[in-house]
Amino acid sequence: MKQKRMLIRILISAAAFIAAWLLPLEGIAQLIVYLAVYALIGWDVLWRAVRNIAHGQVFDENFLMTVATIGAFCLQEYREAVAVMLFYQVGELFQSYAVGRSRRSIASLMDIRPDYANVEENGELVRRDPEEIAVGQSIVVLPGERVPLDGTVEAGHSSLDTSALTGEPVPQDVKKGEAVISGCVNLTGRLQIRVSRAYGESTVARILDLVENSTAQKARAENFITRFARVYTPAVVIAAVLLAVVPPLFLPGHPFGDWIFRALTFLVISCPCALVISVPLSFFGGIGGASRKGVLVKGSNYLEALSRAEIVVFDKTGTLTKGSFTVTQVEPAPGWSREELVELAAYAESQSLHPIAQSIQKAASASLQLSRVQEVEERAGYGVRARVDGRTVLAGNRRWMEQAGISCEEGPAGGTTVYVAVDGVYAGRLLIEDELKEDAARAVAGLKEARVRETVMLTGDSRAAAEKAAKQVGIDRLYAGLLPGDKVEKIEELFREKTPGGQVVFVGDGINDAPVLARADVGVAMGGLGSDAAIEAADVVIMTDEPGKLVTAIRIARKTMRIVRQNIVFALGVKAVVLVLGALGMTNLWAAVFADVGVSVIAICNAIRALRPPKE
Repeated sequence: MKQKRMLIRILISAAAFIAAWLLPLEGIAQLIVYLAVYALIGWDVLWRAVRNIAHGQVFDENFLMTVATIGAFCLQEYREAVAVMLFYQVGELFQSYAVGRSRRSIASLMDIRPDYANVEENGELVRRDPEEIAVGQSIVVLPGERVPLDGTVEAGHSSLDTSALTGEPVPQDVKKGEAVISGCVNLTGRLQIRVSRAYGESTVARILDLVENSTAQKARAENFITRFARVYTPAVVIAAVLLAVVPPLFLPGHPFGDWIFRALTFLVISCPCALVISVPLSFFGGIGGASRKGVLVKGSNYLEALSRAEIVVFDKTGTLTKGSFTVTQVEPAPGWSREELVELAAYAESQSLHPIAQSIQKAASASLQLSRVQEVEERAGYGVRARVDGRTVLAGNRRWMEQAGISCEEGPAGGTTVYVAVDGVYAGRLLIEDELKEDAARAVAGLKEARVRETVMLTGDSRAAAEKAAKQVGIDRLYAGLLPGDKVEKIEELFREKTPGGQVVFVGDGINDAPVLARADVGVAMGGLGSDAAIEAADVVIMTDEPGKLVTAIRIARKTMRIVRQNIVFALGVKAVVLVLGALGMTNLWAAVFADVGVSVIAICNAIRALRPPKE
């Protein structure tokens, strides 16, 4: 609405300016008409200049515009004075539009904020503030409503639209026992959810906090602009005063009027609007473009650091792999079928909650009838012994087999092997592996295409499993069997290997990754499944749990930095040329308008490109 009113004001002022130009006015009448048009288009600039001076903020663009245009009136250059203010306001409108667009890009995430939570009381649904809901309490989410709090589905099944959080358009199906996160939209069925986190600790609250504070941390380029403007503005004002006074005093035949006009032109040209506006806008646009791709950047300084990524370090489990075990090979001994081997192993492991045991249970083709199992004995670090249909079944590692006097060959490297024996006879083995994420290999290849010098894997997993995963995805170097403290030590070693200006990026998801995430130049957390500690310690959060999004984030960061550098070079270059010409009297206020407003508009239009992420 504000932009619309400003546009109407500019159009009316422009029409009045053209009419004043065409009317045969002279003397005081001409002055009054142009002053009226000037007041219509520039009253707010004059007011801001006066207000800022009263608050001790003298040297800003409002002061420069006020001095230059009033000076032009004093020199009876009425048309130039009004034209400068008119075009300046056009530039301000462009700026307002650009900032509004980038803010809408980021603020679109604010739609995930829940308005209420449904609580069942006396058989009726009552709307409550999500902040009033306690952990452990049950809430109801109807089709079309947004999930207000994190929790676990107690009853019902539905599809959830997670696009506001992850950027992915494919709905996610959920059923009883599965975790859901706040901010998603319930599409099809009624869900009863038991709350697992209070609102202040929920996914949606933390995302909103990240977005709202994403520009609090300034990048070095932004800090440069702030420092530059603080020194630059008073310097050009002093230079303009000297330009107006010194030449007429020391050069005979040079009237004060000419040099005052040059000084005023110099002031208009010198306004640093293009830099002050376009550089922060570029970073804001980059952060907004990344958020639409499911990548949350906590500050423009991290976006800048990400653009200089030189060494990218990955955790393995939950980052490059899915963090869930799967039976990948079944090798029955002679006389046993694959189905029979898996079924016996599943029954033996049926009362274990270990992830490997659960992966074997999932691999069984038929549902398990627990009445067939008796006398289950679990031996930590070895395996289980159970009676299945009256037969003694052993399932565990090779040491378990050796202790029972059963001979078997060493299983393949790169995973966990479970050996199975029935009544003292070896029946076969199963290989259980942590499955790689679908885009893990593409992510590593994309990093190499993006000229990242080296990719490294740090994992607490076994050497064999780490080597197999590293080979499959194309990792350059790996370190296995590491504790959290060991990972920090390895990051310190990598710091010593990077070149000046290069950045070490670490990508992880577990609570054990929090120390190294905090230590890295840029810590990137997998936010969808990652731990709270990891997300808290990270500088960048990938909401989709896809390592390939890191490549997208680096490309966005580099595009943003290219735009920033383009704007700095362009703005300073044009201003330097026109300032010299203005000081020599080889230009006029119209060129000054271009050097100020024109450069600002071009730089702002260039900054808007940061809102459009590069193609993946």
